[in-house]
Amino acid sequence: MIRLAHLSDIHITAPALEWQRGDWFTKRYPGWVNFRWLGRRFRFRMADEVLAILVADLRQRRPDRILFSGDATAMGFESEFRRAAEVLGVADPQTPPGLAVPGNHDYYTRGVAASGLFERYFGPWLKGERIDDAVYPFAQRAGHVWLVGVNSCTGNLWPWDAGGSIGRAQLERLRRLLDSLEPGPRVLVTHYPVSLSSGHRERRTHGLRDLDEAVRVAAEGGVSLWVHGHRHTPYHFAASPLAPFPVVCAGSATQSGLWSYTEYRIEDDRCQVQRRAFDPHQGRFADAEAFELRLPVRKGDLLSERGAPSSASGGR
Repeated sequence: MIRLAHLSDIHITAPALEWQRGDWFTKRYPGWVNFRWLGRRFRFRMADEVLAILVADLRQRRPDRILFSGDATAMGFESEFRRAAEVLGVADPQTPPGLAVPGNHDYYTRGVAASGLFERYFGPWLKGERIDDAVYPFAQRAGHVWLVGVNSCTGNLWPWDAGGSIGRAQLERLRRLLDSLEPGPRVLVTHYPVSLSSGHRERRTHGLRDLDEAVRVAAEGGVSLWVHGHRHTPYHFAASPLAPFPVVCAGSATQSGLWSYTEYRIEDDRCQVQRRAFDPHQGRFADAEAFELRLPVRKGDLLSERGAPSSASGGR
């Protein structure tokens, strides 16, 4: 059995932000207004404290891998990346190994997307098998399970545009990567969802623009489970209306009143899922909702069909 812990949308900020004159003409200014005056700062007022308790919980429970599906920061400032990576313990050997992909707040502007700040501070969690030495996508092996990280985010110009795209070139690399992996269930990790909790697709300015192409490549490549963040309330689909495999949204790990993360226990084609929620009265995470998913797997992907893998690896 492989044990995974999935968290997302922590939105860490820092006391001193590296404002530059040009930032006032990007999404950062309206983002700061939203943060400072329209309630976001209040909703994430306990983010640092809750995240530290969550990391302590992970160190005690010792999952085989941590999956982080993006939005480490509030507005993509370097001080926010530094603080988020520090609290998460990305480079701390006491923290279980991880896989991370950026969120739209980590690629908040075109400049931030091109800066490589997320990749620099989350480098230890971006190790894996790759195609053509491109950063994304990449795959890590945990026991008999393949974990595949995809960057679904782009730096957008307009304040109202929070949409993302994987892009034709990355989708082609994803197709080749999935084809190259040895047998085993595949878990795809993105920031953007397949659908809303209602089952309807996200609007174009808040969702994945090339969703249909991404689902097609994932399905043809044998993906058994798609996990994501972006939406702050957790939900799941045992049978997604827009994809031929289960989909799980972790929700936000640090937004007040929603605080939670998700555990997966994968054995053959069965995935036991346990959501752990923060109890502010007891100051700890405890078991909440639990359910089981049946993973669609291709012939030869089950461990019982092919014997145990030789080793578990984080990739190169």
